[in-house]
Amino acid sequence: MLHIEKYGAIDVGSNAIRLLIVTVIEQEGKEVKFKKTSLIRVPIRLGTDVFVEGKVSEASYLRMVDSFKAFQLLMKIHHVFKYRACATSAMREAKNGKTIVKRLLKATGIEISIINGNEEAKIIASTDLKTYLVHDKAFLYVDVGGGSTELTIYSEGKTVASKSFKMGTVRLINNLVDDKMWDQMKDWIKNNTQKYSHITLLGTGGNINSTYKYSGKKIGTPLNYKYLIAYFNKVKAFSYDDRIVELDMNPDRADVIIPALKIYIFAMKWSGAECIYVPKVGLSDGIIRSLYNEKLNS
Repeated sequence: MLHIEKYGAIDVGSNAIRLLIVTVIEQEGKEVKFKKTSLIRVPIRLGTDVFVEGKVSEASYLRMVDSFKAFQLLMKIHHVFKYRACATSAMREAKNGKTIVKRLLKATGIEISIINGNEEAKIIASTDLKTYLVHDKAFLYVDVGGGSTELTIYSEGKTVASKSFKMGTVRLINNLVDDKMWDQMKDWIKNNTQKYSHITLLGTGGNINSTYKYSGKKIGTPLNYKYLIAYFNKVKAFSYDDRIVELDMNPDRADVIIPALKIYIFAMKWSGAECIYVPKVGLSDGIIRSLYNEKLNS
């Protein structure tokens, strides 16, 4: 006999806001299935407001209200059992972040938890990411978002070191990252990976997912360093308009793809990694898993 429930996750990011609805299927004697049922992505670039002006604009707030009301209706239609909303870099840096959270709760009924970089990394690590963390290998996990990049070293299946850098795609396209930040990231990666004779990258985030999809690789097959360099050069050779038309990118992907690839490429170079695995999971997936685990432990 099957037991089926739906869970929802809202990810309030610096580049976009997402609603993920997952159907969780339980069958006695079999592994639980997490089936992605619906994913809605709204390109409200909060990072442009916050990283440039220091706060969420009223226009962006009103778009968030409309988005959250739509999310509420979609979750109602899907009979979502439980959901959670989490906000990352942009909202935690906004001077009016807490005020926006209170206003959204009053206007839409959705409560947002503003989480830090370490919490974000831990939530994502609760997903299928664990299947890659085999005991005889070392990994550098790199999650590139609009406002920050989360780095974690895994060795023998355990977390060794973790660091969040204010190095995100929206910051980069607005020229808000100086050379000192690049140097700090370089030093951190080199210092924390030099003791491993061999290390592999794990990459998450919308831009590396898009890159992986374009590659046509079979799921579970890594991308190598040469491919990433070649793809970076190819995309860079196109204008913003041509990336949208010729490469079929969304407008809010076509500008951030370049800085995102730059971060992944440098992370590979500085760590000495030859390839990068792309699990295609993110914060939303981790929220779903955490909700399900809470149910099991209640």
